[in-house]
Amino acid sequence: MAKKLPSVLLRAGEDRRVRAGHPWAFSNEILMDAESKAIPPGSLAILRAPGGEALGLVTFNPHSLIAARLLTSNPEATVDALFLGRRIANAAALRDRLIGVPYYRLIHAEADGLPGLIVDRFGDALVVQLNSAGMEALTPVLLEALEAELSPKTIVLKNDSPVRELEGLKREVAVAKGNGGPIELVENDARFVADLSEGQKTGWFYDQRDNRRFMAWLARDANVLDVYSYSGGFGVLAAKQGAKTVTCIDRSAAALDAARQAARLNGVDKVVSFDKAEAFEALEKLGGQHARKYDVVICDPPAFVKSRKDLKTGAQGYRKLVRLAAPLVARGGFFFVASCSHLMDPPAFADQVKRGLRDAERSGRILKSSGAALDHPVHPNLPETAYLKALTLQLD
Repeated sequence: MAKKLPSVLLRAGEDRRVRAGHPWAFSNEILMDAESKAIPPGSLAILRAPGGEALGLVTFNPHSLIAARLLTSNPEATVDALFLGRRIANAAALRDRLIGVPYYRLIHAEADGLPGLIVDRFGDALVVQLNSAGMEALTPVLLEALEAELSPKTIVLKNDSPVRELEGLKREVAVAKGNGGPIELVENDARFVADLSEGQKTGWFYDQRDNRRFMAWLARDANVLDVYSYSGGFGVLAAKQGAKTVTCIDRSAAALDAARQAARLNGVDKVVSFDKAEAFEALEKLGGQHARKYDVVICDPPAFVKSRKDLKTGAQGYRKLVRLAAPLVARGGFFFVASCSHLMDPPAFADQVKRGLRDAERSGRILKSSGAALDHPVHPNLPETAYLKALTLQLD
């Protein structure tokens, strides 16, 4: 007989958001009595309206701000390998249709019905990030489901995200199966290298796939500057698509080594050069009295705003980045700038870009406003999960 799940009760008047489709219930919306507080973090529970009506099945963590994360509106569902496997299979079918090659964001948390879970696919290797106590508790079942659906040779548990600390979880990296070292991937018909265990996040940023393709198209016969180049996703692809010269700047020697490997793999190592430097220092140096102009300048920085207290300084960081980079764009050239800070909404980001252009005494036009690639769907009731913002401009 199945074990009876505990119930957690929403406070009076606090059931409207969940009924409207929001997949979270916050701790201040839940009646945190002694019984609720005693539920072990990550447990499955029935979320109930103030009157006792079952609203769905959740993972529950009484110690987290996001206390309840909805898995299904069916309170009688059994969350086992079959349940998770169906969600994984649906997500894989969608990505196979959208992307066409098995290199993509396979599971994008709430948008794929698996809150707190990120899975990136690198052919027959998977990198898994378990960002909630609920998903941590489901790890054995999840691994069983991934095995059944995809039979991967490698599974890396890249559980080093800071958000785990908000859930009371330790940060660690473990190889659950196979080897978790560097691996080749295919993106936009080009070959790249990702380090699954040591690289940033899951080792690769699939979210910029579509933006990289667009910028590579603009970069034909162009001199390109790629700042915060990481492993060469923008710069190497631009070279492969016919850029005359590409300069990649990044502070990470490991990332630049991966970019060099990618340049060799794609036969463009004579076109791409590499500079290990801090971005702002490099931009200031390049913007000296006899500044070189580039036909295309790409700036894809890490998140400047990681918490609400960073908003002001982070916003100033984007403004400064634009102020330093815009003067390096030739007249009529193209400028791409992005923000992956989820707390920085698109209007605020656009405003800082506008201010930075004014500081640099440059004018132009926005050609494209874009977000993450198609394998990063957004939950309709969680607009904040549309974290990536990018603007492509032509400057006068």
